[in-house]
Amino acid sequence: MTKIIDGKEVSKKILFDIKIETEKIKEKYEIKPGLAVILIGDDPASMIYVKRKRDTCNKIGFYSEAYDLSADTSEKELLNLINELNLEPTIHGILVQLPLPKHINEKKVLESISPLKDVDGFHSSTQAKLFSGDAQVEPCTPKGVISLLKHYEIPIEGQHIVILGRSNIVGKPLALMLLKENATITICHSKTKNISDITNKADILISAIGKANFVKSDMVKSDAVVIDVGTNRLEDGKLVGDVDYQDVFDKVKYITPVPGGVGPMTIAMLMKNTLQATKLINNINI
Repeated sequence: MTKIIDGKEVSKKILFDIKIETEKIKEKYEIKPGLAVILIGDDPASMIYVKRKRDTCNKIGFYSEAYDLSADTSEKELLNLINELNLEPTIHGILVQLPLPKHINEKKVLESISPLKDVDGFHSSTQAKLFSGDAQVEPCTPKGVISLLKHYEIPIEGQHIVILGRSNIVGKPLALMLLKENATITICHSKTKNISDITNKADILISAIGKANFVKSDMVKSDAVVIDVGTNRLEDGKLVGDVDYQDVFDKVKYITPVPGGVGPMTIAMLMKNTLQATKLINNINI
């Protein structure tokens, strides 16, 4: 019988634990974890994500600063703001909501964030540490995927895991993190031939390609675990993943829904990273 991997419930437990630890830090050190979230423009999806992040900060006792900038904000203005936040002692994490307007160099902006405050895990030095297996803060979505697998006691070591997608945000870091857990990894992308032949051999299939309902039942083997990272908006406004949920459901052992699967875990891991950054910056051991 197929089991649904409930990211909402798992994230609630993680956030509860973070809230308890945050209270201990405030009581003992008089320090409150601080997260600055920068939003540029009025992209509806980005606005929703940012609101969720800010609401979560408030729920768990974090200090939160909101910067809603107009779409015509210059790159220089954004870099100046980030530099100010890098130097601000009450801020321990800086998040710039992607995507950015075309006139702003995304890589330059992400590299301008202090590695100590890089709670998204996108800075090149963070990624280098990920490569060597020494990262103290890991990218949020891949970290959320692995946390879900571990919570449900789904074996990772020795499993053949196929990842659809090779982005710097999900596919590549997730592959490195799963390698650290002793899995065997195959990455498929837009140039991969005979994708179905590969996905059908996956013990765990993780899709992060951004194509609505791309993965069908004939692409997964019986009793596989399917993790859907995709979030796609259909013309009727419905939010769906990369996996055709209804088509695949009866064939697999575990599956994540969209929404309610990986999404809530990404936000929970952002909070976990901010707490970790707070502890590292202030040499706190709790």
